[in-house]
Amino acid sequence: MALIGTIAALAQPALAEEPTILLYGDSLLAGLGLSADEGFMGQLQAAMEDQGLEANLVNASVSGDTTADGLARLDWTLGDPPDAVILGLGANDMLQGLPPAEVRSNLDAIITRLEAFGMPVLLLGMMANRGLGGDYVKAFDAIYPDLAREHGALLYPFLLEGVALDPALNQPDLRHPNAEGVAVIVAGVMPLVEELVQRLDP
Repeated sequence: MALIGTIAALAQPALAEEPTILLYGDSLLAGLGLSADEGFMGQLQAAMEDQGLEANLVNASVSGDTTADGLARLDWTLGDPPDAVILGLGANDMLQGLPPAEVRSNLDAIITRLEAFGMPVLLLGMMANRGLGGDYVKAFDAIYPDLAREHGALLYPFLLEGVALDPALNQPDLRHPNAEGVAVIVAGVMPLVEELVQRLDP
């Protein structure tokens, strides 16, 4: 159905001129456990349309991906370059306890590659589980604000802000938001998505 919808959209000249925003992340952006309408892409696209933001979302997120996975498949994904990118990787690295320096290096390489295409980036931050220890938490939590400053990227500091560990807003695993949790995330992200679209204006 997604492919059919894309073909239909491209067949309409007015829609063909709209910019494309790539969602590039893991299961949190892929919408694991949710329907297409309930997931991040479906709810964000609906919110954008409600606010009159003229841009089409394309989801290239893969459940389970680490930052290394995202970097490895980036050039293939950019074969048909989008106009902007919403980048949300790093949660799986943290859950696996991978070194923050490695996570930072991978994200830095991804953003640098996107910059080479002239694509504005909205970086969706992640925070470390406090049980991983003070040194790890400090190093991991600094990754996203540091990279946003260095690259001039837009930053949403914590993707799961207001949702993390709340049983009412998460699926039973308490790691993936349910439809209500996604709605909270989308509401928080929308001002930055609007700014991202504005950066596409000539």
